[in-house]
Amino acid sequence: MILDIRFDFQRRKRIGLIEAIWGEDKTIDQLKRVSQEVLEKKEVVFITRIDKEKGMHLSDFFKDAKFNEEARCLIIGENLNKLITNKKVAIISGGTSDLAVTLEAKLALEIYGISCKSFVDVGVAGLHRLFSQLEEINKYDVFIVCAGMEGALATVVGGLLPQPIIAVPVSVGYGVSKNGETALNSMLSSCSPGITVMNIDNGYGAAMAAIRIIRSIT
Repeated sequence: MILDIRFDFQRRKRIGLIEAIWGEDKTIDQLKRVSQEVLEKKEVVFITRIDKEKGMHLSDFFKDAKFNEEARCLIIGENLNKLITNKKVAIISGGTSDLAVTLEAKLALEIYGISCKSFVDVGVAGLHRLFSQLEEINKYDVFIVCAGMEGALATVVGGLLPQPIIAVPVSVGYGVSKNGETALNSMLSSCSPGITVMNIDNGYGAAMAAIRIIRSIT
């Protein structure tokens, strides 16, 4: 049975954000059909959680497709209505194991024309690494902080700098890390006030939260 996918073309008009396509549970044929429908409406296609097989197949089918295997994201076309702003986002991560999540956030921000920079491998196990980057990080207007294990990085950053922080727990860690649940609970329990917490591995959601903040202050 072929199921129709009803893309939300009115989302940009309502909230200023396009709908991303969740690729993990869709077939190649479903992704082809919905992508063609979106492109016919002169809108950009942004697919998240897509594996290599699907990504390569769609890249062969759509000649202007760009597949990022590390981020597990695929982009077709261009966003013709980018956000005009001088506000910038810092994407801060505890380690290189957080790369897939940070890249997902970075790609999502870049689609909207948001200037962003990744600060990788500045986790709390070596605070000197964070402190050495702190002056540069402080030049940015919104922070996305990604961390696995105990997820303490967002609390540390939140205790040092005043910018809005969107924390993303990452499903990295041994045993009781429980695929990101420990980091999630740690971030939700943070003693640094005012931290926003996304769901586990939700780099895309963090990017959209950052855009909402930027639009409100631009």
